[in-house]
Amino acid sequence: MKAAIVHGANDIRLEEVPQPVPEPGDIVVRVRASGICATDVKTLLGQGLPKDLPIILGHEVAGEVSSLGKGVEGFEVGDRVAVYPIAVCGECDYCLGDRHNLCRHEFGLAHGIDGGFAEYVRIPRQIINIGGVVKLPPELSFELAALAEPLSCGLAALRVNKVKQGDTVVIVGAGPMGTIHLLLAKWRGAKVFIIEQKVSRQEFAKNLGADAVIDPHSQDPLEAVMKLTGGDGAEVVITSLSDPQVIEASLPLVKKGGVFNIFGGPPAGHKIRIDPRWLHYREITVTGSFASTPGDFREAIYLIGSQEIDAARLITDRFSLDNMLDAVERARSLEMIKGIVLMGQKCTGDGS
Repeated sequence: MKAAIVHGANDIRLEEVPQPVPEPGDIVVRVRASGICATDVKTLLGQGLPKDLPIILGHEVAGEVSSLGKGVEGFEVGDRVAVYPIAVCGECDYCLGDRHNLCRHEFGLAHGIDGGFAEYVRIPRQIINIGGVVKLPPELSFELAALAEPLSCGLAALRVNKVKQGDTVVIVGAGPMGTIHLLLAKWRGAKVFIIEQKVSRQEFAKNLGADAVIDPHSQDPLEAVMKLTGGDGAEVVITSLSDPQVIEASLPLVKKGGVFNIFGGPPAGHKIRIDPRWLHYREITVTGSFASTPGDFREAIYLIGSQEIDAARLITDRFSLDNMLDAVERARSLEMIKGIVLMGQKCTGDGS
């Protein structure tokens, strides 16, 4: 089969490799659509490269069941599915507490095993056993189903941040996940302010319904947020980027009693400073949000399929596996918001 193989930082190659074979309890999925995540791009740039290389990245997968391992029940060859990418034990304290993303024994697609930037991908029994392979309604396309994983991460953050109707939410960064936070916060009934320096992303956020867009090049974000909130700040602040300096500078944007969520994964070894007196007397909750649970994933499939969330508005670029290198460059240049690799189709990479 054809696959995009990562051999090291800035080294991805399109190669022919053996097609995976399911072990007992596993299934193999013929990939029809695979989303491009910011994590994939950071990995290619050398941030958090897996120890065991080469590897196939891609963890936002939708496709058709191609073959079944011994003992698999409930699925048939040809079933249309989307795949939750984290393989978990289902037995540790975190799994039993419905926090599967923190499983003590987790691994997953592009994280220990090969992912979905290939024509076929093996789905281990641990994912199947926790309900992580979800059958798709007939009207739901593969490219939209591939958005279920990132949308589920946004839903997990929405839950952690306890966003409710009437809240003000400030989102720092209008990349692929920042725009998902925007859609979900608006769906929940919040007022949303975006802080973004790239003009094309500012316009994209406006078109998605942002109530205000702040350009940090021309406005002081703190002054702008305080003016928009009558001096209070926002009930929820989400930093949807990985720059520790920007994260630290965004702390004062949160209201008394509010929630500050570090969503974008910062690089290892960096620190931020927090005034403990500020934290104490203002009763600020500082939290992180990482990945999602199988329940979040199934809810994401429902929201996309029911069109409660118009996820199609997020897709800006479509690629074939053959022009995967173009996809990487588009993502690296920040010209792309959300790209999807479609298997077996000719794509130009410009959204068509």
